[in-house]
Amino acid sequence: MNGVNGRMQIVVRDNNVDQALRALKKKLQREGVYREMKLRRHYEKPSEKRAREKAAAVRRARKLERKRAERDGVK
Repeated sequence: MNGVNGRMQIVVRDNNVDQALRALKKKLQREGVYREMKLRRHYEKPSEKRAREKAAAVRRARKLERKRAERDGVK
């Protein structure tokens, strides 16, 4: 989020609200607000949270390895 107080600002130019909405949605997507809202919709047990975060870490590690192998020319 931008600023110290966590506020986000989108400028509307030439009364083009549609363009401003698209910019806002893109910013929210980048900040992870939609993902956060989806996660908070229902209670998640601590064990489920750990399992989800561990799976995400494994996916990140595998992706990093693929990128590294691709960069080094190993296929």
